[in-house]
Amino acid sequence: MTDAPAPRPLLHFAPERNWINDPNGLVFHKGRYHLYYQCNPDGVIHDHLSWGHASSTDLVEWDHHPVAIRNDEAGEIYSGSAVVDRGNTSGLGSADAPALVALYTQASKHPNHQAQALAHSVDDGLTWTKYAGNPVLDRGTGEFRDPKVFRYEGPAGSYWVMVAVEATDRQVLLHRSDDLTRWTFLSSFGPERAVDGVWECPDLFPLAVDGDPSDVRWVLLISLNPGGIAGGSGTQYVIGRFDGVTFTADADATGEAIDWLDFGRDCYAGVTFDGLAREDRTLIAWMSNWDYARYLPFTEGTLQHGMMALPRRLSLVRVDGRLRLRQQPITASPGEEQVTQGVLVDAPRAIGELPDAGRITVRIDTQEASGFRLRLNGDSPEGGGVVLAYDRGARRLTLDRRHGADGIHESFGSVESMPVSGGHVIELVIWIDRASVEVFADGGTRVLTDLIAPQQGRVLAVEGIGGEVRVDRIAVAPAG
Repeated sequence: MTDAPAPRPLLHFAPERNWINDPNGLVFHKGRYHLYYQCNPDGVIHDHLSWGHASSTDLVEWDHHPVAIRNDEAGEIYSGSAVVDRGNTSGLGSADAPALVALYTQASKHPNHQAQALAHSVDDGLTWTKYAGNPVLDRGTGEFRDPKVFRYEGPAGSYWVMVAVEATDRQVLLHRSDDLTRWTFLSSFGPERAVDGVWECPDLFPLAVDGDPSDVRWVLLISLNPGGIAGGSGTQYVIGRFDGVTFTADADATGEAIDWLDFGRDCYAGVTFDGLAREDRTLIAWMSNWDYARYLPFTEGTLQHGMMALPRRLSLVRVDGRLRLRQQPITASPGEEQVTQGVLVDAPRAIGELPDAGRITVRIDTQEASGFRLRLNGDSPEGGGVVLAYDRGARRLTLDRRHGADGIHESFGSVESMPVSGGHVIELVIWIDRASVEVFADGGTRVLTDLIAPQQGRVLAVEGIGGEVRVDRIAVAPAG
């Protein structure tokens, strides 16, 4: 039995009902973004996994569609990807009307066995037919999953590449195919860097450095659970080069260095859309954490079923001589701003009232103070809400979401920490609603995403730490 629809989140994609986790099959086709995702068509628990489906023209307003690929006697439908077979290499469509082809993990539990399977659609992704020859890639193991497929065009030739993981071995495996149905091994990457959990949901894609098309690197995303930077689920990225066969990490991205996609608890399994131009590379991630995702209370609105983080446009930029992934949120244009500027603050001071959902842009000069605190959705300037603090000496932001967390799950109440470039002036972009907060710092090269306990207050307050700070500008705008 399904439960009643939950209240709709104002910023984020969420299903109309039931369980959701990883984004799957992200593809841009005929002017629409297609988001498939892990769902349980029959309830609110993590079971009977199938692919749900929604589509959008702008990544903001979504149309919900019937379940796309259902579990069956062969197994559950785990994570995977989708491509437009423009050359009809699979023979499943035609030259004039290419098929959408999905590669996904077919997962059986008795015995535990995971292999890669194929389905195709000839009606623009609404209905899918499973391939009679499934599975199309089987290593005979129980933890081989999450295929991300893309079309490689380069010096080595023109063919399809699949990036998948042997999860417990902490290895990314690359295979190639000419027709999407027959696959041969290319190479592997790992284990290295963050290896304290199983590896999942890889992605591999090229980006131009600082927008220079003559200087291109490849970015490898690897989600892992547990072992994330904030505890539980997390995602690391590695910058390097791909020659069509082997991915090799850049020299300055080797050794013990770990680059994290997000420093919060709730940005996992993020992958990017196929079918977009390189400069439009866009990622969506699941906004939750396996530490508590199965246990979130059913009575808390948007915490009930789960949701996706804001879509993010990706780019590579050089910061202090090192390459970093930059993330810029994609949202509707916010409404009219309420602006506070040129104010000196020492003791806690209310700056304004927050809407149910919206954007906060911040520029604060710490002057001689050691830092500042922002209280979001507080009950008063002194209490409640979520507390975002900057420590100038440590060059770190912390986010304290413990208020109201009692009774959700023992590991939900937490304080996250994120390094920033530092200095006496800090600029932030914060997107917040009644169930989540996403903080973009250092121009989007540092991001922290957290679910939050439902807050009753609406106060936005600021205070100096160890002295007086100057609010150069704080602007609050409701979500568009």
